[in-house]
Amino acid sequence: MQTSRRQFLRSSTLGFGALAALGVPALAAEKKPKAPAQSFVTAKPRYHLGTVTYNIAQNWDIATIIKNCTEAKFEGVELRTGHKHSVEVTLTKEQRAEAKQRFADSPVKLWSLGSAFDFHTPDQAKLRKDIEATKEYITLAHDVGATGVKVRPNGLPKEVPEEKTLEQIGKSLREIGEFAGNLGLQIRLEIHGGETSRVPRCRKIMDVADRPNVGVCWNSNATDLEDGGFDANFDLVKHKIFTVHLRDIYLEEYPFRRLFTRLNEINFTGFTFAEIPESTDPVRVMKYFRSLWLAYQGLL
Repeated sequence: MQTSRRQFLRSSTLGFGALAALGVPALAAEKKPKAPAQSFVTAKPRYHLGTVTYNIAQNWDIATIIKNCTEAKFEGVELRTGHKHSVEVTLTKEQRAEAKQRFADSPVKLWSLGSAFDFHTPDQAKLRKDIEATKEYITLAHDVGATGVKVRPNGLPKEVPEEKTLEQIGKSLREIGEFAGNLGLQIRLEIHGGETSRVPRCRKIMDVADRPNVGVCWNSNATDLEDGGFDANFDLVKHKIFTVHLRDIYLEEYPFRRLFTRLNEINFTGFTFAEIPESTDPVRVMKYFRSLWLAYQGLL
């Protein structure tokens, strides 16, 4: 039986309508491009988010650091010495150039190297050895493209007057600061250690060091709430805050929202680094961390 043109068009229209009713697109319909996911971040943060390899990334090589940070939208990293990334003073010239290029070719900035050097020892031979070792580490930082090196105080020897030890740490920082300055790098003193995590003591160290490229790494310690409270301590070193270490920022006993407000007030534009525990699902944890980091700034 021959089918008229009118009958064919009528039956075709009914068929396409039935397919559409079932959620099946007509064969001749054009596929529309998928709209990009909408971002609800209201503004660009003034400062940046990265991670310290201690501890969440301590077992990641460079490729894994770049991959995970990129996926979680972390912009930079501080490589602490002794971890799997293997960016250490034992690297050859060629290996240093390769490490530098790998970060340069990625969206992740190698911002800092994290040393474990401290300068409070009363043993002057050991002190001199640690200062020279720090200079080697500063040279490494320069060669791999980092912008600075983290050092730390780690206590006050009981047999030495406090003021003498603080002065010794400050003078040591002045020396290594001059060395780093010649290479265009910063020295960042982590506010660290049993007695030396008290901010007024770190302020005294900064006053002795007296170098424009020597500052502090705000460490989000419980002791920040002592000696007059958070704001009083922040004000002591606000002109010298070069980097920030963040613990788990869900912790209610620390005023993280206030910290972010104060960082904005001083027009801080450096890096805040997550220094958080390991996880079996690290990228997911990092994404949650970043969301809370944005929310505390009123950006999400």
